[in-house]
Amino acid sequence: MIHQNRLIATLELKSLGGPSFGNNANNRCEEALGSGLDLSVAQREGLFGAGADPFVGYCILVEDEEKSRCVPKRGSPSQHFDSDPIFKKASYQERMKILCERMVQERLYTSAAVLATPPNATRSGNYSDLSTTTSLNRLIAKFLAHIQIETKT
Repeated sequence: MIHQNRLIATLELKSLGGPSFGNNANNRCEEALGSGLDLSVAQREGLFGAGADPFVGYCILVEDEEKSRCVPKRGSPSQHFDSDPIFKKASYQERMKILCERMVQERLYTSAAVLATPPNATRSGNYSDLSTTTSLNRLIAKFLAHIQIETKT
């Protein structure tokens, strides 16, 4: 969203589904981190207009099925170092929640949401938030507040 020649908001929407949750989760993580860092550098370099401080949002829909709710059996066989212990007992849904929380904590994104959606969500619209800090309502509230502040003259 651009207002008076300044980027004021951007929102990335992604999804994560089976059958290969591990591969797809890794791809979504790499994309999210890369996009967040690219946007941060572009803002630092002044590429979004004078005084731009855009809202940068991220929302991922995770297919709510057995494989996304289970903890993966083991890490990579070529792994040379231990991973963060928080991931050892985390399902793919929980891993996406941790990703979203950490991307906001590290200020790559202003707000991030992760939603678990049943396979028929396109018809029903049903979803569940995984936490209050990564909820859709929180992302929307922060987005709307930012837009209101940035568009007032």
